[in-house]
Amino acid sequence: MSPGEAPNVRGMGYWEMRAALEWQVSMGADEAILDAPVDRTVQPEPVAATPTEAEVVPKVDAVAVAADLTKGADSLEALRAAMEAFDLCELKLGAKQLVFADGQPGARVMIVGEAPGRDEDLQGKPFVGRAGQLLDLMFGHIGLSRETPDRETALYITNVLPWRPPQNRDPKPDEMAMMLPFLKRHVELIGPDVIVAMGNHACQALLGRRGITRLRGTWSEAMGVPVLPMFHPAYLLRTPEAKREAWADLLALKARLGGGG
Repeated sequence: MSPGEAPNVRGMGYWEMRAALEWQVSMGADEAILDAPVDRTVQPEPVAATPTEAEVVPKVDAVAVAADLTKGADSLEALRAAMEAFDLCELKLGAKQLVFADGQPGARVMIVGEAPGRDEDLQGKPFVGRAGQLLDLMFGHIGLSRETPDRETALYITNVLPWRPPQNRDPKPDEMAMMLPFLKRHVELIGPDVIVAMGNHACQALLGRRGITRLRGTWSEAMGVPVLPMFHPAYLLRTPEAKREAWADLLALKARLGGGG
């Protein structure tokens, strides 16, 4: 039989027929001839796999899970433990630790930022980098500090998100939504007279609105507490000319607290 000649399978034994089949495969005949020709230029329709009952995973409502966890949080320690137990926010996987809060519980002023940065992730406290240093300086000029034990002049500081987003990217809407029940409980436990919403993302979480240039300096309300939107200190480091507006907002806060203009 020549190399290009098809074998005659009549009268062949098992091994001869097997060799003949291998020859056909080597020549490219790797499937049986069909009753109708196959159009190889047409993309076949994908066949959707039908999942079995075991493969169907119900979607978890992360916001509802977070709300359930906060129900038993009757102290700041319990709230922190509830947040540590919450595993549905993927930011937790890439962060070094949870950044809970800093300052004095019971303070009249509660500052809410957006999320920890690199320094905060390393130290486990909010606003400890360059932006944090500027924040301390700003509020120090109107007699408020995170260090003082005096409720009248104390600050309490936290963030919407307790875990650092990768590469300090902006928080995503679903991340803020799932952590909002924890923030609400946090506000209830602290009981501040006013909340300062630092930047766009804090305003989005607390007020459901963005546009800090428009919102800043105008009092609003969230969770039953007066809210004053302000420029984030990180923005002020990039845009020092905005410090004039930030100073006006600080004076408005001082006046609201009864410290004069």
